[in-house]
Amino acid sequence: MASQRNTGAGAEAELPEYAGHYRLESCLGSGGMGVVHLARSTSGMRVAVKVVHARYAMDPEFRGRFRQEVAAARQVSGAFTAPVVDADPEAGRPWMATLYIPGPTLSEQVKRNGPMDPDQSRRLMAGMAEALRDIHRVGVVHRDLKPSNVLLADDGPKVIDFGISRPRDSELRTETGKLIGTPPFMAPEQFRRPREVGPAADVFALGSLMVHATTGRGPFDSDSPYVVAYQVVHDEPDLTGVPESLAPLVLRCLAKEPDDRPTPDELMRELRSVAAAYDTQVFIPPPRTPDEERTEAAADGPEAERERGTAAAAAAEPAPADGAGERPARRLGRRTVLLAGALCLTVLGGLTAAQLTGDDTQPARRTTAAQSTPAGFGEWETAPARRGGMPQCSYRQERLLCALRGRVVALDPADGRTLWRHDLARTPRSEPPAVAGGLVHPSLDRTGDLEALDPATGRRVWHRAVPAYEGVRAAGDMLLLTHADGTVTGVDGATGDTAWSRRVPGQAVPYFSSFAGEADEPSAYVTSPSADGSGTRITAVDPATGDVRWDAELAGSLTPVGAAEGSVYLLVGGAVDGDATGVVRYTPGSADTRRVTLPVPVGQAEAGVHGDTVYLMGGGGSLVAVDMAAGKQRWRLETGVSRGSRPAADGRHVYVTAPDGRLLGVDARTGKLLGQTRPRLGDDSDRVPAALPEPVLAGGHVYAGAPDGTVFGVPGSDPAAW
Repeated sequence: MASQRNTGAGAEAELPEYAGHYRLESCLGSGGMGVVHLARSTSGMRVAVKVVHARYAMDPEFRGRFRQEVAAARQVSGAFTAPVVDADPEAGRPWMATLYIPGPTLSEQVKRNGPMDPDQSRRLMAGMAEALRDIHRVGVVHRDLKPSNVLLADDGPKVIDFGISRPRDSELRTETGKLIGTPPFMAPEQFRRPREVGPAADVFALGSLMVHATTGRGPFDSDSPYVVAYQVVHDEPDLTGVPESLAPLVLRCLAKEPDDRPTPDELMRELRSVAAAYDTQVFIPPPRTPDEERTEAAADGPEAERERGTAAAAAAEPAPADGAGERPARRLGRRTVLLAGALCLTVLGGLTAAQLTGDDTQPARRTTAAQSTPAGFGEWETAPARRGGMPQCSYRQERLLCALRGRVVALDPADGRTLWRHDLARTPRSEPPAVAGGLVHPSLDRTGDLEALDPATGRRVWHRAVPAYEGVRAAGDMLLLTHADGTVTGVDGATGDTAWSRRVPGQAVPYFSSFAGEADEPSAYVTSPSADGSGTRITAVDPATGDVRWDAELAGSLTPVGAAEGSVYLLVGGAVDGDATGVVRYTPGSADTRRVTLPVPVGQAEAGVHGDTVYLMGGGGSLVAVDMAAGKQRWRLETGVSRGSRPAADGRHVYVTAPDGRLLGVDARTGKLLGQTRPRLGDDSDRVPAALPEPVLAGGHVYAGAPDGTVFGVPGSDPAAW
């Protein structure tokens, strides 16, 4: 089959041409973390190859998680999973090849043919019980069992995508801020005690999966993932429509306490009469005619990212809940409604959203309060694109530059008007556009050709086809390209010309960090662990020349998170397990090192720096301020959100974006929550955002992106009035 151009992750779906010895032929599916290709080995064997997006290949934490996925998939290879054929988690673009298994996913089957009948559903449950028995027998917990991760093959169901699985006895944390599972199919303990998740969580997910298979919806059904989370923990499941013969067993699977759920062996005993006559052909729909194929393709449209075919591996992304289409009405209990109100506390600020009609870009409407704001900045809300995900924005060149799926837009910070737009491949965006050499570089979070835009007009100034590279970072006026052999090329951001090309001494394959706090003489930082793992080597490079400015060996596993006033700030821990245990300030001019140990580790920490204070936002909602001058933790606030963005601070307040689009404002001195904007959940309200945008501070205002595709601005001086 020829490669499907402009499918999935756009141009990146076709590159590279090979993964190891496997030629990539076509794109089977795409997600926020990678692309799944149909490929062939040298002998012609068909395999499904998952290739990690280049931007995540630069992330040590993600590489650790991908290694774990490969290890887990290899452990459980058997009758009910897709066998691993080959993998290279250490490649420049990590990849894993599994045996290609044709057949629809359970999600596709239910969507195309409706709920399963009692016979089909009993056979499915028996097959899934056997699959879980084999998975758990080798000590692995899947933790993301859902209809899109179950293939209905001609010899039985196959469980795929072990992207957030882990061994039962492992301390490795994979519920990072980038991947937390799929709420409608998560067990109560995954919300309450994520470190204690065991095999029983997969049994709970099987119960939810069976409700979906037999009714087309979940046992806990809401447009909001936060309401679903509350229902999973506190409410009884809705089993209306589940066959009477299965309902008692499904109800036991959905018990709130893990010990009250049956084991896979117990399920198999209950279903023994069915398992003995197992016939998986009942799962497979009749062949569709060419007219039906064309009709479905037209209905899906060019933006569809479904796993056609379907791959025996899946791109690890927090996906929309299966069966999220039209749902039967369901009344929420009073307690659920009250708790949902508390979870989504709304402080109305009088903002009026621009409604999108025809073209998907409309001028923003300013609020009455905005008329009295300083010139150049205002209070407004606009939606620069439909279905574009959470806009990732930065303030440069007197404009808000925002990246969305398929485009970059420049907004006027005074009133939210769209000044210009530039179309791109429809790939998920994890970073805002960068500015280097006075020009806008719209897509440095994906690999490919480089281009630069005029910040005033959005017109292309230059375009360069460059040799293959593994990562790119803007630093000062330069773009730093890291190649697979460890060579770094410095490209002038203003002209696109190559200024230098060299290796960084002591760093094998350097992936850089850079920080906006160094306006005068910015550096690019690269770290690598010491040979025995007890320390970290950090090197600061002059981006203009490639020269090493300084190099230091520091104790502990460290990750740079910011730089200010001649010092660089690093988190202790967190590169793999996600828990930050402390903060380090290193001042190269004096070689002074200051360490602050956190009283309680911050899980899955995102960190921002303002002055001599480091703010950490944890995956469980903890926001922590560490005063490096005083050498102690200043305060800790439990925000109540599931996770948050990298904190932004202006000295008076700290601002964080929540997954539901709320902007939180916190007193920087006391840690008190002062106010928050209303939630802004869009049509994909059951999708957990993969990357939360950091709030943007400019002109005394705070600008933020939300899941419904809006960008909004509010005054930063008084969060209590939002």
